Amino acid sequence: MSKLSIACIALEGRKVLIALRNPTGQMGGRWEFPGGKVENGESEREAVVREFAEEFGIQVSVGEQLASAEFEHNGETVQLHAYRITVPHDGTAKPYVLSEHTAYKWVDIEEIPTEPESFVDSDLRIYPSVKAYVLRQDEAV
Repeated sequence: MSKLSIACIALEGRKVLIALRNPTGQMGGRWEFPGGKVENGESEREAVVREFAEEFGIQVSVGEQLASAEFEHNGETVQLHAYRITVPHDGTAKPYVLSEHTAYKWVDIEEIPTEPESFVDSDLRIYPSVKAYVLRQDEAV
């Protein structure tokens, strides 16, 4: 059985929220779409809400699933599902309270692959689908 992880995609127009992981661990010091593991007995949507409450100190609402990918981590297969989320504010006037990250920023969706070595590998697998979604949304405005 494969493990399940979620990635959270918060958007403001063409800008997406990314966060810099704490410097420890295999992907430490790299940027990512916030998210994490789905715990036993928890739905993916519940995991999204829990992860954001734990990692950013805010309550988010969960929208549609935007993308999915599969990758290997420590010899195990992991399913990664990305969800559109809505944050209560952009973290500028009232900063988010970070527990797993050292920084966050809003970047244009096109900027993410310009430094692939600084972005986590698993999120680069869902990036093309997320980018296509963002650009479709932007054109619809």
